[in-house]
Amino acid sequence: MPSATGVMRLSLIVAAVFAAGIGALFAAAALIPAETVRRAVIAEIHAATGLEPTIRGDVSVSLFPSATVSFSDVVLGDERSADPALAVDRLTAKLQLLPLLFGRIEPADMALTRPRLVITADPDGRSNWSGLMATLARTLKPGPRPENVLSFSEIRMTGGTITIVDAARQISEELSGVELSFAWPSISRSFGATGRFTWRGETFDASANAGDLVAALSGERSGLKLRLAGGPFKIAFDGNMSQKPSFKMEGTLAADGKSLREALRWASRQPLPGSGFGPFALKAQTTLTGGTVVLSGVNIELDGNVAEGVMAFATEPRVAVKGTLAADALDLTPYISTIEVLRSNERNWSRGTIAIDGLADFDLDMRLSAARVTVGTARLGRTGLATNLRDGRLTVAIGEAQAYGGVLKGALVLSKTHAGADIKSQLQFADVDLESCLGELFGIRKLEGKGHLTLALEATGDSVLALTRTLAGSGSLVARQGAIAGFNVEQLLKRLEQRPLSIGADFRRGRTPFERLSATVKIAEGMAAVEDVKLEGGAVRLALGGSASIPARDLDLKGTATLISTTADAAPVFELPFVVQGPWDDPILLPDAQSLIRRSGAAAPLLDAVRDRKTRDAVRSVIDRLNRDGVVTPASRP
Repeated sequence: MPSATGVMRLSLIVAAVFAAGIGALFAAAALIPAETVRRAVIAEIHAATGLEPTIRGDVSVSLFPSATVSFSDVVLGDERSADPALAVDRLTAKLQLLPLLFGRIEPADMALTRPRLVITADPDGRSNWSGLMATLARTLKPGPRPENVLSFSEIRMTGGTITIVDAARQISEELSGVELSFAWPSISRSFGATGRFTWRGETFDASANAGDLVAALSGERSGLKLRLAGGPFKIAFDGNMSQKPSFKMEGTLAADGKSLREALRWASRQPLPGSGFGPFALKAQTTLTGGTVVLSGVNIELDGNVAEGVMAFATEPRVAVKGTLAADALDLTPYISTIEVLRSNERNWSRGTIAIDGLADFDLDMRLSAARVTVGTARLGRTGLATNLRDGRLTVAIGEAQAYGGVLKGALVLSKTHAGADIKSQLQFADVDLESCLGELFGIRKLEGKGHLTLALEATGDSVLALTRTLAGSGSLVARQGAIAGFNVEQLLKRLEQRPLSIGADFRRGRTPFERLSATVKIAEGMAAVEDVKLEGGAVRLALGGSASIPARDLDLKGTATLISTTADAAPVFELPFVVQGPWDDPILLPDAQSLIRRSGAAAPLLDAVRDRKTRDAVRSVIDRLNRDGVVTPASRP
């Protein structure tokens, strides 16, 4: 066991060595003038970066609690430029102690306080930092190290700003509140950076790691990992990069966020119209070459919908998206939930403004297929469609969709004009269920059966109501084995044949079955000319014509109902003219009162009384009562 005297001697030796070291540091500091330190650091920064540093402020050297040298107002690059490559309020370098004892200045790490970094891109792809990249690639290569190479292991940025400018692409971005730490490859070949910054009002945490910084700076293949996480989205890339013969990145890309709508608003600084575009996630094998990103093995989720396929994004000459996706089931309801076709009372068209801004901001060429599609209350089966957006003109081509028990084909074209939206459509519904089809499209639920419906329409306006006022085109309908709900024409005709003046209270009940129904409509400025409407079924024949106002959603039609004999070539048993008036979802059918009076022997003198001015008013009262009540009361008899 050492004696007390030995311990004391050892302590004195340690204290002496420590004092000698401190004395040596003070001596070294005294022997190295500040101007010498200044010139040494400038030379080393220039040797390592290729950029000329200018120190416009004071220089201070501190030994406690650590050996540091600090410079104020430092500019890296052309100090005469309005935006030098790097300007720093204060640059502080921590010095390595051992070289300092021998009079050499070798920083161990560096701290930049309130740096302002500017990156400008030239049309040829070079930037104001190209010289730095080339110099770093040379100085970091293995082999004998040249003299005056800055050999620090870490760089820290506090309260910084990074500005990126690409005049050719009209890009100007600024990152503020930059807090970054760079792990410099003074020993290993890898490079890492972590930190956070504020970008367009959102705070992001970021990290990057290059497996071989020398290879990356030289343009050779190097491993690369990137992470970026903020409010709008999270992105992760794991792969490699190279710059020969051109810039290229390959690897796995994963991205997700709580709202694609908010992410796009953050990116474009403009809100999207409509609804939907909520939670999203994307994972794919990615290849980035120049301004084009190709995604293969894509798995994308949006608003609960999941699809797989391939996609491509391009930024030159403008933003463009292409792809082919397939899904098992798609629910498109979120994207139309704010589109109001009818007002809440379901009687009048919506006056809400149609918002289609943003169609001219990018191009789109997308093909989509799904086994099942839901759009509001509509349920579609196997569906394949192609969507093309170019120069603000959106075209949706429906190759085939199993809809309403049949098949839907056609195309929709949407573009923006000074008057609002310009819409054109050509749709063919083959062998569809008419009640559900016409109910979904026009709110008409009185027609049952299967049939073919063809529509060729176009309109312009800033609301659904405005579109109906400018609507033009044509339509045709051929139906079979169906019925018109709301009244029974055959029963009515047989009753009126026997008792012309006895229209019962159950007139607007029952169904009129038919074997075939055909109709043709011509539309101009919202008015539909109903042409050549024919109904054949059992003992009934109907012929109808007239007009319909699409903005007002009402009918004004005249026709003839015929009760035919079951005997071949026999004359019609009974014919009755009638009118159909009122809203098209609940119209009123009124038989011609004069025909009924003429057929009734008891009421026939009414026709002669019409010619007498004295009895004309009384006769008119009787006819009005016939139309209203459908029966002549004793008080109304002449």
